[in-house]
This record gives sequence, C-alpha cells and structure tokens, in this order.
Amino acid sequence: MKHFIVHYQEIVLKGKNRYIFVNKLIENIKYATAGLGVKQIRHKDGRLILDLSAGAGEDMISDRLSKTFGIANFVLTRRISNDVNVFKEEILHHIKDRNFKSFRVSARRGYKGYPLTSMDVDRIVGAHVKESTGAKVNLTKPELTIYVQILSGETYFYLDKIQGPGGLPAGTGGIVVCLLSGGIDSPVAAYRMMKRGCSVVFVHFHSYPYLSKASQEKVQDLTEILNQYQQPVKTYMLPFGDIQKEIVLSVPAKYRVVIYRRMMLRIAERIAGEAGALALITGDSLGQVASQTLENITTTEHAVTLPVLRPLIGMDKGEIIAQAIRIGTYDISIIPDQDCCQLFIPKNPAVRTIIREIERAEMRLDIEKLIKIALVHAN
Repeated sequence: MKHFIVHYQEIVLKGKNRYIFVNKLIENIKYATAGLGVKQIRHKDGRLILDLSAGAGEDMISDRLSKTFGIANFVLTRRISNDVNVFKEEILHHIKDRNFKSFRVSARRGYKGYPLTSMDVDRIVGAHVKESTGAKVNLTKPELTIYVQILSGETYFYLDKIQGPGGLPAGTGGIVVCLLSGGIDSPVAAYRMMKRGCSVVFVHFHSYPYLSKASQEKVQDLTEILNQYQQPVKTYMLPFGDIQKEIVLSVPAKYRVVIYRRMMLRIAERIAGEAGALALITGDSLGQVASQTLENITTTEHAVTLPVLRPLIGMDKGEIIAQAIRIGTYDISIIPDQDCCQLFIPKNPAVRTIIREIERAEMRLDIEKLIKIALVHAN
C-alpha cells in the first residue's frame, strides 16, 4: 500500500490553537481529494498520513495537494519495516533500478522513543547502500537523497519531496470579499489572501449591455482556477453601466474614477454583510495607475467602514505578473476584454483627490438608489 505524508509548517506556531488549523487542513484535503482513492487521513507525530486504496489516482491527488494551502511539502511514500536491519534491505530493493553515483540518507524521527537516533539510521542505511552499490556518500549535492521517516509504530521511506503552497488552511482566516476585475492584479490579490487562510467571495462589476460579456466570461474562468485553492464560494456579477452613466451626468469628469471605485466598495460592503465577510480586497499596487496614489486610495476607502486590504500594495508589475503566471491566471487575464473601467473614463482623472471635494461632488448622487440598482440585478 502507498501513502502520502503531508507536512505542515506555519501551523506548528499556533500553540494551543494548532488543532483548529490541523482539523481544517484535514477537512480541506478530504474535500480536494474526494473520489480519488484516499481511504483515510490520520494525524500522527506532527504529520498527516493519507492511506491510499489500490488504484488511487496518485497524480491527481498530488496535483490537489499542491494547491491546498497549509501544506509545506508532501511525499508519495511506502511503509517499510520498523527494524533498521530489515528496512535497509527494503530500501536497497526499491532503489536498485536507480542510476546514481552519489547519495545521502536523511532520516527523521517523529517518534523520539525509537531506540536509534536519526544519525544512527543515516549511518547504518548509508553504509549498507554504499557497500551494495559502490556509490559515494555526498551530504551537500547528492544525485539521490533517501528519506526515512520514523513514526510511532510506523516507518516510511521516499526519494522525492514535493513542494506545497505553504500558508494557512483556507477557511481559518475568515471570509473576505475580493473585487475581481478580470485583469492581472486582482486574481493574484485573491490568491494571496487565500494563502493567509481566508475564504474569498468574488465580486465582479461589468458594463453589459453597454459593453460585451467578455469580462464576465474571463472572471468565470479565473474563479474556476482560484477555487482550486479553496472550497468554492459564490461569485457575484453586478451591472455597473447605469451607475456610471449617473455619475457621468452628475459629477465633474476628473472625479469620475475615484467615485466609481467608491461606489464599487460601497456595493461590495453590502455583499460582505450578506456573506459574513470582515474585509474587502482589491488588487491595488501603489502608484500603478491614477486611482492608486496614496491620496486617491485614502479618498476611496473612506467610503466604507470595513477594512480594505491590499495584498499587492508594495509589489511592482513584474512581481505581480510572475505570480500570476505561477498560479495559472495570467494567460486568462491578458485576453482582451471590455470591462467597466473602459466605459466613460475621463482623459485627465484627478491624481490627488481630497475627501471633502469628493463628498461634495457625491451630494448630487442618490447613492442608496445606485447601490440598490446594482444589488437588485446581481447574479
């Protein structure tokens, strides 16, 4: 029988609350691997052990684990004897078809009651492999690393370690609402908040029928990718074109962009109230565009009472693009579309607005009516 052993890292720091995070991680792994042949998940000696049934979908399980936050790394492994004089032969049998000239043994004891130390196991297994294969021991850059994990009553060995996404289990950090535009930045912002344990509800503002449905289709594809990292939650599609028309008719052109964004945050805050969310998320990066100066950021977030989190605020465009490529959203984000930001955009938007000036301009709007327009037609 084969097994996956899952290691977590940051969860270890949670002290007396560790069990909450471990239990959530187990729940998320069960959800991610449902129907793939995982018989049970056991928590043992600071590790999670996934016992697999015959014919389990190992590759698919591996892919799902690589997208489950809270996992530092994981391995596909075999259980071997607990007796070092027996399992050194078992290890030799399993590596006989490997071609290597140098190696090292890396043993770890999750169970400290084992009669041998990790160094003892390294030495005994290493001497046996060296004598049997003629390969040299290389502790710094070996061609092959033989890992041994000794737990209470169970011993495992493996050759390849797979990196997990790290972070905290999704769902342990509360619920947040992310304004998802369909561009490069906001999907990365959502991903980074998931990595900190948040469940992310998505809100997308579109200008259909004034513009095409392309942005909505992109967002559906983006959320499909992002929801691989969490248990899926609702995505809200909200019409914004009529609201933009009202703003265009009522306020000076230079203030339009900031007031658009203030209205979006107000609407998202109402959705947050329905969803039980405690914060709003945007893909703002300081100074990237006119609406993302410190002055305009301050003016924009003044429209709501919930905290507005900006996980990309100190990243440059190159860093954001690199992460978008890694998580698989970039190719979708760069597909041309017509999002609401392209509708009724002034030539010279204000770069440094003042709250009292924006509030004075907004006095011409029936803000509550505009919020209701969007919410009534949300889907």
